[in-house]
Amino acid sequence: MNPFITFLAGAFAAIPVAITVWFVSFFGFDQAFMLSSLISLTGGAATYWLTAVVLKGRFLKRHQLTRKEYQYIKKNTEEAKHKLKRLHKVLFKIRHVPSLKQRMDLLRMTRKIYKLTLKEPKRFYKAETFYFSHLDSVLELSEKYAFLASQPTKNRELEHSLFETRQTLYELTQAVERDLDQIISDDLDHLNFEIDVAKHTIKTHHETQAIEENRRLK
Repeated sequence: MNPFITFLAGAFAAIPVAITVWFVSFFGFDQAFMLSSLISLTGGAATYWLTAVVLKGRFLKRHQLTRKEYQYIKKNTEEAKHKLKRLHKVLFKIRHVPSLKQRMDLLRMTRKIYKLTLKEPKRFYKAETFYFSHLDSVLELSEKYAFLASQPTKNRELEHSLFETRQTLYELTQAVERDLDQIISDDLDHLNFEIDVAKHTIKTHHETQAIEENRRLK
């Protein structure tokens, strides 16, 4: 649920109500300026709160989530947001050019998973492995790699550790790609179904045209 959209909707609903209540209270009921302002603010705040409650209820209903489920998902995505910021920062600190494309792909996929979950929170349940395992592993290894790679002198043991870390990060990138595939699996199934329906419709249309053409020829 987009907080900015909620804020705008609440503000658009609350401001006219607050102004109307003030005029009615001040001119209609001859209340004092301060009291009218207080009543106006109360009415506006109540309208804002009610609008937010209604929008949240509709959002939860549309995505088939309970309030408890949504709070659970929101808590974990908020934590993931901070981890993704750290990951973005550390990936650009790494100066290993051959692995640049892999790091960019990793960053793109982690962002995609996060954005899909924000847009449709129920997808979180298909991405639990990412949020509770792969993201933490990627972040921890990336930060350790960046630290070790920044050392002014490197011996054979350190170079070996860096190589092993790059290999593991590559494997984790593949795991994150599988996480993304899992999240969009339902969309792919739906798309394939729609394609099959469309092909069947086109085939039926062509067969009908062929039958009608044969009838005309006879």
